[in-house]
Amino acid sequence: MVKGASGKGTRWRGGERGRGQRTDGRPREARRPWPGLPHFRSCVGSTTPGYVRRSSCGVQRVSNQFSESRDPVLVSIGTQGLVAVAIMLKAVILIGGPQKGTRFRPLSFEVPKPLFPVAGVPMIQHHIEACAQVAGMQEILLIGFYQPDEPLTRFLEAAQQEFNLPIRYLQEFAPLGTGGGLYHFRDQILAGGPEAFFVLNADVCSDFPLSTMLEVHRHQPHPFLLLGTTANRTQSLNYGCIVENPQTHEVLHYVEKPSTFVSDIINCGIYLFSPEALKPLRDVFQRNQQDGQLEDSSGLWPGAGTIRLEQDVFSALAGQGQIYVHLTDGIWSQIKSAGSALYASRLYLSQYQLTHPERLAKHTPGGPRIRGNVYIHPTAKVAPSAVLGPNVSIGEGVTMGEGVRLRESIVLHGATLQEHTCVLHSIVGWGSTVGRWARVEGTPNDPNPNDPRAHMDSESLFKDGKLLPAITILGCRVRIPAEVLILNSIVLPHKELSRSFTNQIIL
Repeated sequence: MVKGASGKGTRWRGGERGRGQRTDGRPREARRPWPGLPHFRSCVGSTTPGYVRRSSCGVQRVSNQFSESRDPVLVSIGTQGLVAVAIMLKAVILIGGPQKGTRFRPLSFEVPKPLFPVAGVPMIQHHIEACAQVAGMQEILLIGFYQPDEPLTRFLEAAQQEFNLPIRYLQEFAPLGTGGGLYHFRDQILAGGPEAFFVLNADVCSDFPLSTMLEVHRHQPHPFLLLGTTANRTQSLNYGCIVENPQTHEVLHYVEKPSTFVSDIINCGIYLFSPEALKPLRDVFQRNQQDGQLEDSSGLWPGAGTIRLEQDVFSALAGQGQIYVHLTDGIWSQIKSAGSALYASRLYLSQYQLTHPERLAKHTPGGPRIRGNVYIHPTAKVAPSAVLGPNVSIGEGVTMGEGVRLRESIVLHGATLQEHTCVLHSIVGWGSTVGRWARVEGTPNDPNPNDPRAHMDSESLFKDGKLLPAITILGCRVRIPAEVLILNSIVLPHKELSRSFTNQIIL
């Protein structure tokens, strides 16, 4: 917000032309998206976005480049003066609750699934980093049904300090679905009058093209903008499918997890909503209330607040000119199971080459051998003869002995890998120990590399009563003895094994 001497939001008004219309007759909402404008136009009656550089006397200079201030503004030079309107954005991350994420067990026993480390940082930190880079972002809200326990509180405090943004957690009184929390906390979301707000599902991995989505929205404002990508015909049945108008990109038809093929465009779970998008949620809530009162004469039916964005809103409003889709060819994957978390870690580590090269380990004299993309926490102790990579993430306080071989794996906080341990396609839990010359190995379930539209499958653990080959997972504080093989198995927390296991769940 642009501040005046009084400390309140200040708006300089010019002529009538500067308030609502451009000289070419188009409404201000149809202006060209501001990022990347080649130059600053200062003609009378034009509207140009930019940044205000603060000073003691008010607005000092207007530019379309970054300045010391985070606050972008739209500047309109009318016939009688200047109009400056601050742009404000928010983001909402839907983190779900403990009743979800059952396929992520036993890893979700120790920390909430959104805080599970992927590529060295908590899963939702990737979302927060992307939101913090959007110009005009003023607040990030987390909505879910988790108890605000110590790990979540500690993470929020650290994130606020790191990104210098208000980041708050809003706990639902009951699981309200993907849209119920948005409607229940609508006053918190709309406080301050944001121009628009992003909505992101916590269990997705993406390069988050949020600035591009914002450009599309400003060029053609609509209540709902969905991020979409393509999938093959078989896998599309596992997602929300979108039928679009190829010229206007309007969503003509939306079906959540159809039984037959509908479209190869799928919903990424990343949205940009205008404030008007909350009106259809209100309609769904009122309809749920009416339906509940027919069944419950008390009028206190608890299910009224449960709103499913996909089925209750997107499917109902498709084809009415309110929902549009922006297609991305960037990285994207769901994180539903431990195997998909390992695949997401690979995608993020690859992305670090562009976004965070400082997080990737480099081969140094006297250090371990690094092959490919590897993240090593600064507190980890790794022997010089260890061979790491590709696609390895090593957490805080991990100890690795001589001759350790680690590939396509995640080793979590406080784990110990003794001399000559081999860990492949596995997740080693917090505080677990793998004995000397032991081998822990899983079977990857990666997307088909020959199909560019293939995605990670989140299939059941069992088929025909048998455990399907998958990555190996060691829960918290598991002890593996020396010289044994643990293959395609899941070991629940606090277990001390005495022999080898293959294709089993050790309870």
